[in-house]
Amino acid sequence: MTGETFRVRVTKDHLVFSAAHFITFNGNICERLHGHNWRTAVEIRGELDENQYVFDFIALRDGLQKIVMELDHHMLLATQHPTIAILETDHEVEVTFEEKRWIFPREDCVLLPIENTTAEKIAAWIGQRLKSDLLSSVDHPLATLQVEVEENFGQWAICEIPLDGKPGRV
Repeated sequence: MTGETFRVRVTKDHLVFSAAHFITFNGNICERLHGHNWRTAVEIRGELDENQYVFDFIALRDGLQKIVMELDHHMLLATQHPTIAILETDHEVEVTFEEKRWIFPREDCVLLPIENTTAEKIAAWIGQRLKSDLLSSVDHPLATLQVEVEENFGQWAICEIPLDGKPGRV
């Protein structure tokens, strides 16, 4: 053991998505519907594999790109919010919060199983997707997965997800 720590980090100009959302805060305050050009980055910390990789850059880039493309040009809605009601049909999504009501075409929405569409919760959701989609078959120890989401220039939310460090069990 050399005491070295290894991390790989991926962020690219194309790892961005344009999406609309709104958040609620302080109990009953609801932002206006608005959008961002969100940027993403991902970092994995862990031990090196037999190829002397923590994780393959290309696989990490492509995995994040797949998720970003699912979010791009959509309305992001939180399905776990305690006071936002979402009624989904084949063709539309009706969203209500107190006296506010929106109706969106179903194909324009991404329903996220999160409590609020904050950058923090979106970063956590992306991280959980990467963990299940990419990291579950890794055969060497990984320590952490970090996902960053920038909703506005210089405003990043960062979610660090601990991995159990055991091969094949992240």
